[in-house]
Amino acid sequence: MTDHQHPSSLRQALTRGLACTCPACGTGRIYGSYLKVSPSCPACGEELHHHRADDMPAYYVIVIVGHIIVPAATTLEIAYKPDYWIHAALWLPLTLLLTLLLLPPVKAATIALQWHLGMHGFNTAKTRRLQAAGASS
Repeated sequence: MTDHQHPSSLRQALTRGLACTCPACGTGRIYGSYLKVSPSCPACGEELHHHRADDMPAYYVIVIVGHIIVPAATTLEIAYKPDYWIHAALWLPLTLLLTLLLLPPVKAATIALQWHLGMHGFNTAKTRRLQAAGASS
């Protein structure tokens, strides 16, 4: 098994997750549709149905989007004091857009983290990676 198929570092697994690709091979797409995780990787066959991302990605996205929108809205308010309708017209769509754009990569990175740590049924994949790393040493 090559390093390309089984990343040895958490960084590589998370990078693959943020790219919405399989944490094992980095080639296959992790999603079958917007947020529906494929049961297995179409490229390498790694089982992905074990994931339990649940609400964790949503919490991360709330924190990320909040740290972008709140300072921007506050800065705009202090500098220009626009009417409330301008705030609503600007920040509501931007918040929705950022949320919809960030949710897939954050969920995929959460799944990649679970995969790397061997959580929720991914322990078989972790055992394989450790055996492959031991055999190559």
